[in-house]
Order: sequence, then structure tokens, then C-alpha cells
Amino acid sequence: MQEQDNDLFLAEMADVKPLKASDNHFNIQNQSVTEGQLARRAAAAQNEYLQKLTIDPIMMTVVEPEEIISYKINGVQEEVFRHLRLGKYKSKTTLDLHAYRLSKAREELINAILLAYERGERNLLIIHGKGFKSRPFPALMKSAVNTWLVQLEQVQAFHSATREQGGTGALFVMLVKNDQQRVISSETNRKGSGFR
Repeated sequence: MQEQDNDLFLAEMADVKPLKASDNHFNIQNQSVTEGQLARRAAAAQNEYLQKLTIDPIMMTVVEPEEIISYKINGVQEEVFRHLRLGKYKSKTTLDLHAYRLSKAREELINAILLAYERGERNLLIIHGKGFKSRPFPALMKSAVNTWLVQLEQVQAFHSATREQGGTGALFVMLVKNDQQRVISSETNRKGSGFR
């Protein structure tokens, strides 16, 4: 039986030609994604996150108005995290949430993170405010943003902003590389190491 399978396989593969070394490369620039495609992907992911991220204050990790908050996933280098903490990375996207209700803030945060990720942005500034007067407890929006960000797989790190950028009323947020950036990085690493 095994011999018959091998013979069948070899018969089917008889006219297959191996790829030449020049045939196994593809041009990433030709695979650019339109804004409409990015928006559709983000909308699908947003619906999933809206179901997952709570707006119930009882389910949130409570933080204080002046508390410095930070988070990073395993694998984020200390030097990279230090640069984030010091505000060394430029942000194209700034999102101010501190005047929103929780449900609208959650929607806006998810949307901003997903669209920035799809566009290949790596850093954002999120303004949540300090919330001294918020109800049912102080720093409600800050606590909500802190709770939500750790649940978003696109977020690899965040830290309270520098005083000039909003201090404990804002966060520097760093996103993971999107799929296209990972392909480019692996191609660059492969070329740099001499492998083809």
C-alpha cells in the first residue's frame, strides 16, 4: 500500500518544476492594503473587543488619579520600554478620551488602536485625564483605559506620559508590529544575515 502511494505521488509530481532562486521573492509594496480594507478589518475586530471589554466599574482595576501606571508584555526590551517611558517615540495618533462616557470612550479607544495598528503605527498618545471628580470613584476613565489596554493584543506596552505630554493624565502606548511589518523585518533580517 505504501509503495502504491509513493508511485501515485511521484506520477502526480512528474511535471512539477522546482522554483528558481529568483522565483521565491515577492514585492510587499504591491500588496498594499486600502483604507477601506483597513476599516473593514478594524470594524470586525472592534465588534469582538466591544463584547470583551467591560464598562462595569466593579470589574476594573482601580488606579488613583496621580498614580503612574505602566505595562509591558514579555519580550519588550528594557531600553525600548525606557524610551517609551521618556516619550522618545513620536506619535501620529493622539486620542483624548477624558470628556467621554465609558461606552463611547471604549469604542473610540478600540477604533484608534486597531486603525493605527493596521496603518503600521507603533506609538500613540492616549489622554484619559486624572479623574479627581469622576463617579462612582476617582480616576474612572483612567482605570477603564488601564483595564482595557492590557486586554488588547495589539498593545505591547504603555506608560504614564511625561509631564509635558499630560503626566498621569495620559499614556504613551506602544503597539506590536502588524503582519506586513513582520514580513518586512524578517526579509530585512534574512538579507542582513546573508541567507536567501
